[in-house]
Amino acid sequence: MSLRQGLLSTALAIILSVLSVIAATAACSPNTVHLRGDWGQARFTVEVADNAAERSRGLMGRPSMPMSSGMLFVYHQTKPLAFWMRNTLIPLDMIFLDENGVVVRVHHNAVPLDETPIPSGAPARYVLEVNAGLSKALGINAGSELRHPSILQTNAAWRCSEAS
Repeated sequence: MSLRQGLLSTALAIILSVLSVIAATAACSPNTVHLRGDWGQARFTVEVADNAAERSRGLMGRPSMPMSSGMLFVYHQTKPLAFWMRNTLIPLDMIFLDENGVVVRVHHNAVPLDETPIPSGAPARYVLEVNAGLSKALGINAGSELRHPSILQTNAAWRCSEAS
């Protein structure tokens, strides 16, 4: 092998390595969540609510939400959580997840404007809200895994660096 071929081979290896890292990072972007389980996989475009003001506002006052969209609520501690539908105009499924991004409970079809607390049922750190009916239609259930950069990657059941 000539020096030129060796340099080209090394350059190609570096480029492929960089592209691999970029692809893994792209699979985990702040505005996208991926879910997987024995039912298959799903992807939602999300808004992230990761501070008290954003979590308090949530999806209140919105008349609709695109079908493949949602909101990911991020807490900085794992604890029992409870949500309600105050001032929320659209029916939602609430997907409660633990610190590893594993679904611990799915509450189907939360009723708009209802102020009855909806508990996580187990300690949770993340909550994904999507349009009502999607969780059942897709088969999302307890044990399903969510991938997103907000999940601590050292604990994540489905890491950002992991291929689909």
